[in-house]
Amino acid sequence: MSAVLSRRSLTTAAMFGLAAYAAWLWTPMGFGGAAQAQGVKPIQEPITGNEELGDLSQPQQALAQFYRAFNTRDLKMMDDNFARSDEVAIDNPLGGIRRGADEPHKMYEGVFKSPADVHVEFWDYTIHQVGNAFWAVGRERGTYRDGDAVKDLNIRTTRIFELIDGRWRQMHHHGSIEDAKLLGDYQGAVRSASARVPK
Repeated sequence: MSAVLSRRSLTTAAMFGLAAYAAWLWTPMGFGGAAQAQGVKPIQEPITGNEELGDLSQPQQALAQFYRAFNTRDLKMMDDNFARSDEVAIDNPLGGIRRGADEPHKMYEGVFKSPADVHVEFWDYTIHQVGNAFWAVGRERGTYRDGDAVKDLNIRTTRIFELIDGRWRQMHHHGSIEDAKLLGDYQGAVRSASARVPK
């Protein structure tokens, strides 16, 4: 019993220690003092990809480029949005964990070939910047086709970009679907549909 209690105490202490460290990071004296968030409240106006793509040295423009590429199935623009680096990593409901410069192309090519016709927009987000990196934390909402049915899609999303040669390039994407049934249905619809498409 005492061993269990001490393990619980250690776990609780570790969790509080991590929370305190994270809070310190975001104080003016900590690392996060240099970070800039665009407002305390999340931005509700969605990024759809229909925005002007004038200045890719601006974080929201880099995000808009990604969503334009995704929603118009533009693989060349998608390649342009991601860095050409083996440091690129994606953790996605469809592709699992993928690492390497060529992985975004391979994963999105499969999605784009799928008749599931996935469309999403990014909303309820914040943008944070430190030096030559920014990360956007928010939600994607949209639709996909499962046969003749059009279904709703909700994904928690984080994207990390690095400033390379004066413009932002995506280095990391993490997406999570909380609803297990939605996750299974979505994976099944996109994977089975893309398997039926001739290569």
